[in-house]
Amino acid sequence: MRRSKQLLEKRRDYVINYLNANQAKQMKVVVAELSDTLFLTERTIYTIINEGLTTPATT
Repeated sequence: MRRSKQLLEKRRDYVINYLNANQAKQMKVVVAELSDTLFLTERTIYTIINEGLTTPATT
């Protein structure tokens, strides 16, 4: 299924903002919470995080 660019950007921004808001938690816990919330695999979330760290999140 092809996703719109706007949806991917919103999802990336949400993941990065959630990660920033929960920095005190361990990465594994944050990724598990995001996986449950967004119904994504952990691998997809790690990919979003890695890509998101190279480009700034828009708020």
